[in-house]
Amino acid sequence: MIQKKKIVFLTGTRADFGKLKSLIEVVLKGDNLEAHIFATGMHMDSKYGRTVDEIQKCGYPNIFSYINHHEYDSMDTILSKTIDGFSGYVKELKPDLIIIHGDRVEALAGAIVGALNNILVAHIEGGEVSGTIDELIRHAVSKMSHVHFVAHDTAKARLLQMGEVPDSVFVIGSPDVDVMLSNRLPTLELVKEYYEIKFDKYAMVMFHPVTTEFDQIYDQANNLADALIESGKNYVVVFPNNDMGNDYILRSFKKFQNNPKFVVYPSLRFEYFLILLKNAEFIIGNSSAGIREAPYYGVPTINIGSRQNNRALGRDMINIDYSKVSILNAIDEAYTKNLEPIRHFGEGKSDILFMNELKKDSFWQIPKQKYFLDQSRQTI
Repeated sequence: MIQKKKIVFLTGTRADFGKLKSLIEVVLKGDNLEAHIFATGMHMDSKYGRTVDEIQKCGYPNIFSYINHHEYDSMDTILSKTIDGFSGYVKELKPDLIIIHGDRVEALAGAIVGALNNILVAHIEGGEVSGTIDELIRHAVSKMSHVHFVAHDTAKARLLQMGEVPDSVFVIGSPDVDVMLSNRLPTLELVKEYYEIKFDKYAMVMFHPVTTEFDQIYDQANNLADALIESGKNYVVVFPNNDMGNDYILRSFKKFQNNPKFVVYPSLRFEYFLILLKNAEFIIGNSSAGIREAPYYGVPTINIGSRQNNRALGRDMINIDYSKVSILNAIDEAYTKNLEPIRHFGEGKSDILFMNELKKDSFWQIPKQKYFLDQSRQTI
């Protein structure tokens, strides 16, 4: 009897779970594979809707929950706690592969634990750039990982520039596109009923703190809130992530209380979020959803500030500063946009391409001892 290979998916946020979901499901259907989920981070925080409950509602087996932070913990403290908890978990489970995504400290913890315990680590969507602290974490995760499943050829080229070996880098697109282009999404009517959204036309708001601009976040968030109110439009607002400074943003969101033009949610189910985004007039803020998901639906994006600097920004993106005037002008401009869908991050087949690699014996033979492939032509 062939022993099943144990694959652990580490997820710390609603966003990375959406990216991992199609990969989890294809592993569950695979022969001789066993999926496990280590849920931590924002998933465990009731302030953000305790989204681990949404993971459990999916009916997946082998879900392990771990609280890695308390209010006001700094990123370094969260990193150390996650390493401690995940290390104990993998020593008990003895997985064959750890799957991590993106640029959060939970992903860095997963890569560190895997690398230092001689466990194969695969990083989803490495090779991206942004210009904030997230980029530093993402590149660190890539250097600690053995395998890379990237969204596009440019990301692969960056990893090769960082000294990664070509045979360990696979272009599969962005896995959330699998869900975006699937026929399993709910209807808009169902979503509006579920979240009690009364208005017909609306825009989405997702604004996260930039930790390197901590002393400016209060003013940035207030300018955004004041501009949205003054615009007179309807908005579906989603809480920021739990990075340092999020309380300033949440404080500004209190201005929306008792205003019938706004509905505010700690989090949204991933599929439900996609339907709301697909039918939105525009999305405003600094979320990667405006860079990656919105263009697939032809939804205009108003990108505020520096958080998405150096990302693959579309030419139709409205990029502005944090001033109230700029925000109001951008809202007016968004209504002049008539965009065609743009597909830069795959065609919704990431799960198939991912599984094709896992089926190969050569995948499981990828060395855990990494070396730097020097691209320099200089000789010593």
